[in-house]
Amino acid sequence: MVDPLTQHNPSFRPEHQPAYSIDEVLAVLEQAGSPAIVVPPGQDESSQTHSTDAPEITGVALDSREVQSGDLYIGVPGAKVHGARFIETAVAAPAVAILTDADGLEILREYPSGQQLPVIVVKQVREVIGAVSALIYGTVATHGAPQIYAVTGTNGKTTTTYLLESGLSGMGLTTGLVGTIEIQVGGATVPAKFTTPEAPDLHALLASMRERDIQATAMEVSSHSLSYRRVAGVQFAVSGFTNLTQDHLDLHGSMQEYFLAKAQLFTPEYSQTSVITLNGGPQIDYGYHMAQHALAAYGDDTFGDHVITLDLGPAAVSHEIADPALTKAEIPAIWQVTDLQPRRLGSVFTLQHRDGFCLDLAVGLPGEFNVANAALAAVMLFTGYPTERWDEITNVLTETTQDQPGAFRAVRVPGRMEIVANAPTTIVDFAHNPDGLYQALEAVNQAHQIAEHPGKTILVFGATGERDTTKRAVMGDIAVRGADIVIVSDDDPHSEDPTAIRLDVMAGARQSIEEHGLDTALHEIAPRNKALAYAVELAGEHDIILAAGRGHEASQDFGTHSVELDDRVALEQALMDYGYVTIRDDSSRREQVESRNG
Repeated sequence: MVDPLTQHNPSFRPEHQPAYSIDEVLAVLEQAGSPAIVVPPGQDESSQTHSTDAPEITGVALDSREVQSGDLYIGVPGAKVHGARFIETAVAAPAVAILTDADGLEILREYPSGQQLPVIVVKQVREVIGAVSALIYGTVATHGAPQIYAVTGTNGKTTTTYLLESGLSGMGLTTGLVGTIEIQVGGATVPAKFTTPEAPDLHALLASMRERDIQATAMEVSSHSLSYRRVAGVQFAVSGFTNLTQDHLDLHGSMQEYFLAKAQLFTPEYSQTSVITLNGGPQIDYGYHMAQHALAAYGDDTFGDHVITLDLGPAAVSHEIADPALTKAEIPAIWQVTDLQPRRLGSVFTLQHRDGFCLDLAVGLPGEFNVANAALAAVMLFTGYPTERWDEITNVLTETTQDQPGAFRAVRVPGRMEIVANAPTTIVDFAHNPDGLYQALEAVNQAHQIAEHPGKTILVFGATGERDTTKRAVMGDIAVRGADIVIVSDDDPHSEDPTAIRLDVMAGARQSIEEHGLDTALHEIAPRNKALAYAVELAGEHDIILAAGRGHEASQDFGTHSVELDDRVALEQALMDYGYVTIRDDSSRREQVESRNG
């Protein structure tokens, strides 16, 4: 049997899967408020029934290429094509039944294969995928299921989940991780397709985790996954909110709609307990409004019980509330960062509960925003356990000896403020929106302030195509105000003209230089590997190179084709070409020396 955690089987199916009848599916749909009809094979609505003798269902698939024998294939309306048009691939697998909407049923009639299987028809098919997947994979049962910690917000989701996983693992639990970079189940790891998997894949993954005795999982939950109901049917033990800043307006249309998409997570439907960072972004109103929303959903009497708040104190970007109708007194902090001591590439800080409990924590990732991520991860861990175990959590998180540095200090996140070389300090980060870029540059410049020999900040970045175009000029402005040398290049243009994208960014950068009288050196270089090499050429050993926007990604999408490009690999090659030692090269040398020395 194929291991359920390999790239050859991206649906992460459990090995032992019971079968369910279509009647049982219909019952779940009825409970979900979506009554359905069944059109038998080769017939039309005039022959509709509420029952069928079709084979039983052992799996669910949303992608026709991933259908396995015994699956219910779900055909949903896509951005460009309705999933029902891929029926021939699904039937060949073979699927045993189809779930779709009225439009999908009409499309199925165009294909002979669309007449071969029973078709379950509902009004809003995407609304019911989670409920059906939860039934088939048995994830509605809590016995043996992993405790799931969810994180949402514009920035910080990935790092916070890695910190959470490290803390949970330090507690002696077998852990999982689901997010933008990868999916981990115990010792198995595969690259991720989405930040949050589609509902069938997610429920299959959770069932597989239960089979493998995974006890706790840290998961990123994107606004897309909430809007598209990917996490429907999942119950999270603790959910955390990082911040809300400008991003994904191409999907949501406005910041208010973006906020409402995120806010769905902080309701009893999804989360047993919610932890809200009050001041995690430049517009802290969103944090306070999120806390208000959560209290309205759970009930005002749940504050401190089901709704927990975190004030970042000295790690906050802003302390000003813009909404005159909103006051901090209405939403006090239950946890607070009370002290912060930056290190060149990390921080030490104090986290205190309103009842007086406190601890000192160290995080080995640059920037105050990583203090925010670590503080949220810590509060979520404490929230997930009774107070009787808080001393145990403290022992896991705090630094006791050099050999036991604390669960957060040793965490390294691929493509998130990831250090490629020490001289010149070379960092790769995923910052791809205005606040993310600002925070990354702040972290770099803070490192310069602490350094014995401060140098220049050299930034390489671009903007993504087919996304919110209003970000481009804003990011150009942030870049030239935060770096000494700015090299504008390509991110993922997708189907847009990369030259036009760069021009938008350059326009914002040039305007800022003129308005503020800046002496920032501004360059436009493509392709990106040449821009990265030029950054290394310009750098001295005390400078810091920041490659922002792409993080862990290993290919660039140009719409009609992709180009293999990993910023980390490209920078390593350029650094070695100029005679510098990279982190990976240095580690290999140390391993060779240690091996020779026995």
